[in-house]
Amino acid sequence: MNVTLREVAEWIGGEVIGDRDMVILGTNPIHEAKSGDLTLLEDERLLKTFLNSSASAAVVAMNFPMNDPLKCKSLLRVQDPLMSFVSIIQHFNTRPTSPVQGIHPSAIIHPSAEIGEQVTIGPFVSIGENVKIGQNCQIHAGVSIGNNCELGHHVILYPHVVLYANCFLGNEVIIHANSVIGADGFGYRLSQGEHRKVPQLGRVEIADRVEIGACTTIDRATFGATRVGYGTKIDNLVMIGHNCNIGKHNLFVSQVGIAGSVTTGDYVVMAGQVGIADHLHIGSRSQLGAKCGVHKDVPSDQQMLGTPATPAREQMRIMSLLEKLPEIRRDVRKIKELIGLREETQEEIDSRELPVNRVA
Repeated sequence: MNVTLREVAEWIGGEVIGDRDMVILGTNPIHEAKSGDLTLLEDERLLKTFLNSSASAAVVAMNFPMNDPLKCKSLLRVQDPLMSFVSIIQHFNTRPTSPVQGIHPSAIIHPSAEIGEQVTIGPFVSIGENVKIGQNCQIHAGVSIGNNCELGHHVILYPHVVLYANCFLGNEVIIHANSVIGADGFGYRLSQGEHRKVPQLGRVEIADRVEIGACTTIDRATFGATRVGYGTKIDNLVMIGHNCNIGKHNLFVSQVGIAGSVTTGDYVVMAGQVGIADHLHIGSRSQLGAKCGVHKDVPSDQQMLGTPATPAREQMRIMSLLEKLPEIRRDVRKIKELIGLREETQEEIDSRELPVNRVA
């Protein structure tokens, strides 16, 4: 597709600075851009990279500084550069067509299931008793939907998604390949020397506009429901335990692990590999940095780092001190020498008898 920069600006309501009639051949990241490409320039620190690149123009924020060196490049100023660039890419690239509507002959559908209008059901799909599927849903190859599940309108289940019995999905829910919703929660009791399974009798409820990444698992409740709130977005390889109640518009990055009966407020962000102990509450708008280990409740509007998780400012001070430990160690040795204290050898430290933990 060949369009002018002015036409691109009309797609997204942007303002052109420079050559409005420049022909734009496509889009590319700044490090891969070629002549004729439009790129994204979100960070002023990449300005030099942009100027040295072959890109013909860049999408920038309205408040991006207009320096003299930029006169040799054209800019497209917008309110939200990232989302505008996404929209431009979608204009340039033909979006994948949806599967042909209808039911593949290899699909196995129980006679009691209710299938809405304009639904696509791919090959080797299995749909159980009393399932209800809304309108305009896409059920891709190999999906398994257990008994008594309900799906709203415009739901997309990508290949090999598994919904155990009694799962409820709202409208516009997207679940990516190989995710499992409604497996048994990890519930056991030690009895007579054995770990005996506690029956998991609850369900899972996913609200409207939730998106769940590939290979993610959300366990059914022991009793009642495990719930994920409206608009929450969950990355790949996330695990949510039984009886959790996740708020609205949460963001969970890959490899987050949430133990049973955790609750969160709205707009909570958990970065990669965050781990949450059971029966905790994470307050609204709190942000947990990568690899946070959370062992107690987190109030609203907190930024936490580290294991155990501590407020970000405190954790930054701790990290700063850790960097200085070798220097502190040297100073301690000098002080001991000055006051005549002998430094213990490593052999002496290792030879000390460690206290034995006793079970009360």
